[in-house]
Amino acid sequence: MKKISPILFSILLLMLLSCNTETKTMSDKSVDSFKITPALIEEISKELIGQFGNEATFRINKGVHQVASLWRTEDGNSADFKQFCIEHFVADADQLEKEFLKISRNLEILYGNFHKMAVGMKEPLHLIGDPITKLDEMFGAYSPSSHLTEDLYRNKIAFHVALNFPAYNLEEKAELSKDWNRLDWAYARAGDLYTARVPADLLQNAASSFTTSDSYISAYNIYMGKLVDENGAQLFPEDLKLISHWGLRDELKSNYNTDNGFQKQQMIYKVMKRIISQEIPKAVINQNTHTWNPATNQLFSDGKEITFEREMDERYQQLLNNFHVVRAMDKYYPQYPSYIKRAFSGNMELTQAEVEELFIEFVSSEQVKAVAGLIQARLGRDLEPFDIWYDGFKSRSNINEDELNKITQAKYPNPAAFQADLPNILKRLGFGADKAEFIASKIQVDPSRGAGHAWGAEMKDDKARLRTRVGANGMDYKGYNIAVHEFGHNVEQTISLQDVDYFMLQGVPNTAFTEAVAFLFQSKDLELLGMDKKNADSQYLNTLDNLWSSYEIMGVALVDMNVWKWLYNNPETTAAQLKEAVISISREIWNKYYAPVLGVDNAPILAIYSHMIDNPLYLSNYPVGHIIEFQVEKYLEGRELASELTRMLVNGRIIPQEWMKEAVGTKISIKPLLDDASQALKMVDNLI
Repeated sequence: MKKISPILFSILLLMLLSCNTETKTMSDKSVDSFKITPALIEEISKELIGQFGNEATFRINKGVHQVASLWRTEDGNSADFKQFCIEHFVADADQLEKEFLKISRNLEILYGNFHKMAVGMKEPLHLIGDPITKLDEMFGAYSPSSHLTEDLYRNKIAFHVALNFPAYNLEEKAELSKDWNRLDWAYARAGDLYTARVPADLLQNAASSFTTSDSYISAYNIYMGKLVDENGAQLFPEDLKLISHWGLRDELKSNYNTDNGFQKQQMIYKVMKRIISQEIPKAVINQNTHTWNPATNQLFSDGKEITFEREMDERYQQLLNNFHVVRAMDKYYPQYPSYIKRAFSGNMELTQAEVEELFIEFVSSEQVKAVAGLIQARLGRDLEPFDIWYDGFKSRSNINEDELNKITQAKYPNPAAFQADLPNILKRLGFGADKAEFIASKIQVDPSRGAGHAWGAEMKDDKARLRTRVGANGMDYKGYNIAVHEFGHNVEQTISLQDVDYFMLQGVPNTAFTEAVAFLFQSKDLELLGMDKKNADSQYLNTLDNLWSSYEIMGVALVDMNVWKWLYNNPETTAAQLKEAVISISREIWNKYYAPVLGVDNAPILAIYSHMIDNPLYLSNYPVGHIIEFQVEKYLEGRELASELTRMLVNGRIIPQEWMKEAVGTKISIKPLLDDASQALKMVDNLI
């Protein structure tokens, strides 16, 4: 499940869509406005160097250029600019540190409270309750902090920060950080804050668009008891309601060891294909008034077939709307003039090219083909496209899910029961009693309308939110599995806020790292129930499970990347044209990297993921998270989880490759997972 970013949701779109390097242009209102001349920049720099000495040269040059890139006509004329730089540059190291701590304190107050406001206003959209109204959607789409950054420019606070704390691009951070201490890193993160000046109306438009698509996905449920096959047979319980795509996928996974499991999986796959093609009847989305045969796409009312209106490409319109709002910001980021570059080099701090190359190398590996052969042997049939979600390597695969449901529903009849058990879960993972109680006290469990998510706090006296689905009969196993995943996010969010030495370093390098922690927790779900039966093959099974999960999600991420490349090449596209492009791209990726492995051509299944719609270019974080998780788990073998995980998390938000070197001694690499998979495959006789 997704984790709502802890990086200042109150200015989420600015932080996610901004780059980490200098920018040169302003808003639409000032594209042709007053600009600071190179001569004036040089004059001011020389004067400051003359006043403070050559030791300050680097910071002076960086800072003056940075402020010049952000200065607008309404901020003052040339004389005002010069006066500001002369008066506000801080050369003394002790004074600079004092000012940095003041900035950190005040920004924590601002960001933390704006974040808290946003969380509160979105509760009617996110939590189980009364039906969502248009007014709820209006308040939920409102971003309380949309004017905050512009206000900080107007009162010159942003300029003061930009002048004294230089901004570094990814390459500079990688090179210069070899000599940095923790305070230097914190200063660099302060430098990231004001590298662009996006108009508040564009931020608000983006907040509104993303909230709308999030609500669209959160309400996209299929009533499985209303599905019938060609014989009119109902395969699923009457009351089973599943969200797309997560709920559908998890139900498909759970049917590898059930009666009529293969038929159920085939039906779910047909539902997914109808969603992708947008042939799905509008009347079956989040409604239970009709029966539907997804194979023939026939809709019935009181046993009689009726005509219907399909969804009319709304799925792709949501994606297109999000493309337009982020593309409108491109002009403010000349260094990274596309959402793709900002999402990877700017936010993820891994280039898109290196991530794509990593994924292609992995999905093309011989180990993947060998694991596919093993899965086919275990299933005793030809592979189907939906077998990218094969779940048989997990310990729970041999346990009937109905039995698991009984256990979790009895243990967690409501969200309060899960809330009360959080300290015990942490203790079972090795956290001391005091630490377990403290972390649990900083997390609030709520019943989710959607599949579930985690939402970190932005100030130390606030709480992280854990949202998961809890049915009328209690938390079923799927809900529990998701809740443990989200709890992993919350533990990361809490430790990396409460225990990190500087507020500017709170968090982890990017969302792949918090996904790695969440995956780590999720992998221990049965162990936390006291049911994980260790055996000699467990480590091999876990390796193969990680490899197959990585293989599946890397394909989805490759589709996501290539869809965005297509969008930038075809910015005037319609939703219908985008739909055809997404399906074509998904089949192209499938045919190149998946058809040779699973033996089926032209499957569109890689286009089903909901995050493609409501959280674009997030998907790459999942496979990178799987890779990181494996490296971390490998490192943790024979070590104490709680203390080692805490040690890793207090590194905070330094760049990914440096974090990994500090945490496990090596950079992000697929080699450990592929090597261990080769070893696991040698044990094939024990695993079939």
